[in-house]
Amino acid sequence: MRFLFLTLISIWSLQAAGPNYVLIFCDDLGYGDLGCYGSKKNRTPRIDAMAKEGVRFTSFYSSSPVCTPSRASLLTGCYARRVSMHEDFTGHWVLIPRSRRGMHADELTLPEMLKAKGYATACIGKWHLGDQPPHLPTAHGFDEYFGIPYSNDMASRRRGDPPLPLVKQAKVIEAPADQATLTQRYTREAVSFIERNKAKPFFLYLPHTFPHLPLFASKDFHGKSANGRYGDSVEEIDWSTGQILDALKKHGLEKNTLVIFTSDNGSNGRNGGSNAPLSGAKGGTMEGGMRVPMIARWPVRIPAGTTCDALSSTMDFLPTFARLSGGQLSKNKIDGHDITPLLTGAQGAQSPYEVFYYYRRRQLQAVRWGDWKWHLPLENTFPNWTTANQKGRGRPGKLVNLKKDLAEKIDVTEANPKVMAKMRELVAQAEATLGNEARQGKEQRPATTLGSSQPMVLQN
Repeated sequence: MRFLFLTLISIWSLQAAGPNYVLIFCDDLGYGDLGCYGSKKNRTPRIDAMAKEGVRFTSFYSSSPVCTPSRASLLTGCYARRVSMHEDFTGHWVLIPRSRRGMHADELTLPEMLKAKGYATACIGKWHLGDQPPHLPTAHGFDEYFGIPYSNDMASRRRGDPPLPLVKQAKVIEAPADQATLTQRYTREAVSFIERNKAKPFFLYLPHTFPHLPLFASKDFHGKSANGRYGDSVEEIDWSTGQILDALKKHGLEKNTLVIFTSDNGSNGRNGGSNAPLSGAKGGTMEGGMRVPMIARWPVRIPAGTTCDALSSTMDFLPTFARLSGGQLSKNKIDGHDITPLLTGAQGAQSPYEVFYYYRRRQLQAVRWGDWKWHLPLENTFPNWTTANQKGRGRPGKLVNLKKDLAEKIDVTEANPKVMAKMRELVAQAEATLGNEARQGKEQRPATTLGSSQPMVLQN
């Protein structure tokens, strides 16, 4: 009887603290790369089953079409421009090895908010928010870190990059990292973290290295898919997801764990990646660059087999998890919203967004308002491999209705003067608060910049 009483107390205390969280974040996985989103090439049975057991979002966005800013947004609940993590300022689109910049210590991150509520926290995988000690995961709320600190293609000898490092906490344990083994090693670390923290609330953030190029898979998956190396890496991620779900079931944690699967931006469209039926790709502000798959499973709270088409984004994780766990947000303004009603299928639940901004690097390139999306006319685009005119630099403006024209091909600007007036008003608001190109916004907050930086090197 005493054992039963203590067990009930333990269960009650876990529930009172809020659910556990597992956030699986792929790198460059496209909207059309999963079976449950229409892929006929990649076999993703575990992720597809997860969608049948939970909710599948069809208008879910990353805040950016490239790596660093999208990750800053996920952890801070803000457009990267608000927290000055929107570009490197050294001519690069994302942070590179030895970058001196990183998130400011005053920014409240998702793991910091949960740690204040007694959560164990771990980041396992690709970080890409700074490789210097003050910028690593362990300096921003994570108890544990295991992974690579930036993209897996960043090992340029010409630039002076060190061999690609595999880092544990703040120490390089392998260089170059054996990329073919990364997904399996991440998975082992993730399962171990769950096992070690099964008796208390936890937050597991698993930002996969793949299917970012160059592509790798372990010997168990290499050459096994019908979609080349791209399919191999996606199918290994599906296996990894299954291992994590199995670990939750093994330890009786399924019903008290919210599992989310999504991506940092769209696919680049090469080597087998797909954003179908969307137009555009990684790096651009067409839908294919920023609309990503998102699946959420929580058997107790999320109705099985449901679909949500309401606009939402990775910026919503911080305020949503705060609501579910009773966590406190900082006084700093954020851009994300609590989407608990969307997750749980509450009657009448709608998107909390009046407007959504598509920033690319430092430039505001598009605005969504309801079903309307305006691609701003631009004298120059950053970079020039987005949609361009004959001169290869700028582009004309275009208003589209995403409900009727998901491919964004039909310009309806002239027929909708009232919509265009609203769009110009929304752009003016964004430029005043968040800024645009070289102009600072009045609500922008600084990042941190270190005085010097050194390559991460293997330590004995």
